[in-house]
Amino acid sequence: MSVRTSGTAVTAGSSPSDGPARGPSPTTAAAPDILGPGLGLDPDDLPDGLVVADETGRVICFNAAAARITDITPEHALGRPLEHALPLQDIEGRRWWRLTDPYGGLAIRRGQPERNLLLGGREVLVSARYVRSRPTGPVQRLVIALRGTEARRRTELSHAELIATVAHELRSPLTSVKGFTATLLQKWERFTDDQKRLMLETVDADANRVTRLIAELLDISRIDSGRLEVRRQRVDMSAAVRRHVQAQTTAGQRPDRFLIRMLEPLPDLWADPDKVDQVLGNLLENAVRHGEGTVTIEVGPVSDTTSTEGTSVTVSDEGPGIPEESMSRVFTRFWRGSKRGGTGLGLYIVKGIVEAHGGTITVGRAPAGGAQFRFSLPVAAPAFMA
Repeated sequence: MSVRTSGTAVTAGSSPSDGPARGPSPTTAAAPDILGPGLGLDPDDLPDGLVVADETGRVICFNAAAARITDITPEHALGRPLEHALPLQDIEGRRWWRLTDPYGGLAIRRGQPERNLLLGGREVLVSARYVRSRPTGPVQRLVIALRGTEARRRTELSHAELIATVAHELRSPLTSVKGFTATLLQKWERFTDDQKRLMLETVDADANRVTRLIAELLDISRIDSGRLEVRRQRVDMSAAVRRHVQAQTTAGQRPDRFLIRMLEPLPDLWADPDKVDQVLGNLLENAVRHGEGTVTIEVGPVSDTTSTEGTSVTVSDEGPGIPEESMSRVFTRFWRGSKRGGTGLGLYIVKGIVEAHGGTITVGRAPAGGAQFRFSLPVAAPAFMA
């Protein structure tokens, strides 16, 4: 059997120096159409590791990605039995190829799903496909796909960071709730009515904080799984903006800190009113908490070159703004513009809500130098017509 290793053609069991090589790739054996006829692809063009064994179990293809992932050179793998070229083990230390026996066993098997295996102390994600000449015939090719575990580790790290953030955000309000309720139960008679009211108001505020965090986690779960539902109703964006500004002033902000600009007439907008409130509330709170000076909210029809009719809302402040190098990370999980609290999940959820409506959201620098968020929502149609 002729194989190819780094520009040298060899026969199984012979030395790589026996003669010059010919063929399309230094990482494949002289086997026709491994990637299919007429595709014009080299195995080294693939982003994942590719290993192919022939009907005898000897490796005839070992691409550059496989070499990078396994730290095994193609010269060492090509022409050798698969079990020796790629000595995989499961987490219990059992030899994977002997355990699965791809060339024997049930003839109806079509492959192996991806799983985490060990190769010389490193973790590798491995899946396999059994290529047969007929449904229950012998295996003609064994195609193995290899992937590193970096992406999975990043996902696990993100999950761990989410858990740590949630635990931290829950600990403070729950400690307060527990402390005040225990104190009230044990020493109720010792407190005046005003003191009791203050404690109960604090408990209520902390309970709302926990409820808000749980709602954020549910939103993240729905966004990540593509299950965020949008129940479209008629939305008056002008009234919604004024309502949120009024809520900010009721909470203690100066009325002159907010400037509302309405560019009318606005098109009829059909959107989920609760989720629009969530977007507006988050952007205004973000501008108040992290920005400075006047917070300007401008509402108007979408004014771009696209044919999509809709409503746009721009929220800007006069604070220090967002550094240019950080703008690409603003809508990612756990991004925080400052150390002024927050879970770092709000803008991620805002982006998910806007995109679920078919809209867009951008971040930039306001004319006064602060941060400027602009989102637009298409007119769309009511839920009963969708």
